[in-house]
Amino acid sequence: MDIQIKPAELYRDNVIALLTTEKLPTSDLAVMLSNFFVAVNNGEVIGVGGLETYGAYGLLRSVATARAWRGQGIASQLLNKIEALAADLGLKAIYLFTESSRDYFETKGYEHIARMDIPEEVKGSSEFAHICPESATAMQKSL
Repeated sequence: MDIQIKPAELYRDNVIALLTTEKLPTSDLAVMLSNFFVAVNNGEVIGVGGLETYGAYGLLRSVATARAWRGQGIASQLLNKIEALAADLGLKAIYLFTESSRDYFETKGYEHIARMDIPEEVKGSSEFAHICPESATAMQKSL
């Protein structure tokens, strides 16, 4: 096993394929996937995660690990890389929406918050405005 965390720009098709398999949204992904990372093993994309920035805040996007690779710390490696990037960018907090991974993100220091408590900048994202359903849990981690 030789897992490497790499910038996602050159892996757009692989990212879309993995997110589609995991039933995560792809229609609003940026063309260049700036601030997105992939986990690659022997040329195969086995994980993805990204950060969108809105003013002083980040929105965690599309963290997913291929089913066969779950439980091996890949999402944690991606999350560490994304959180380090957010800190380097001087962001105040990272927000996310999840329908199925609330418990996982709680173990990583994210806290449940009310949707109305999300900063206005993040509320302007497509993820907040129309991609994620109202039923998705909103979470925050201060940096």
